Amino acid sequence: MLNEISAALSRGEMVKISSFGSFAVRKKGKRIGRNPKTGQEVPINPRRVLVFRASHVLKDQINTSLAKSQPAKTSAG
Repeated sequence: MLNEISAALSRGEMVKISSFGSFAVRKKGKRIGRNPKTGQEVPINPRRVLVFRASHVLKDQINTSLAKSQPAKTSAG
């Protein structure tokens, strides 16, 4: 399954997994970056990056389980 997803992304296709999210490849152009240690400007070559966007179903499930695991806040008053 992972090989199929990888192959589709390599071809530039978007991969959607129902109730989980979608994967896509985005092209980033050439730009000038900065070395955080030295402050020196360095060219960053064009490249492709993988992006993931979680589905609302996944986000809701995570937020619901986080809310259940955290103690309820009470107001002092």
